[in-house]
Amino acid sequence: MAELTRISAPDGVAPAAAYTHVVMGTGRFVAVSGQLALDENGKLVGKGDPAAQARQVFENLRRCLASAGATFDDVVKLTFFVTDMAYMPAVRAARDEHISPDRLPAASAVQVAALVSPDFLMEIEAFALLPE
Repeated sequence: MAELTRISAPDGVAPAAAYTHVVMGTGRFVAVSGQLALDENGKLVGKGDPAAQARQVFENLRRCLASAGATFDDVVKLTFFVTDMAYMPAVRAARDEHISPDRLPAASAVQVAALVSPDFLMEIEAFALLPE
């Protein structure tokens, strides 16, 4: 795991409640493309169910990170693309199953008009940093 520094409340910026404002470190950069709620066979998991989709997306992220030799402890940034901000509590609950509240990465949440299919409620990408 790379040595990461997290700054939750930079001078003059309101403290972050559910993310970290700044995460920095040195090492090898890992970018994980936006993951959807697809199982290993490419089938949608949780049609109409944001909690089920969020759990599957985070499981896919975990597997992608593992393929690069990373874990959620190495994640420095998450970007959440949701079709409705009402899904964010389900996203945060799934995130919290994988990431300790004292190790939260930087994050952005964006509501989008649509994803690749109307059945997908969210897509989440991750950036991680591994030791040299």
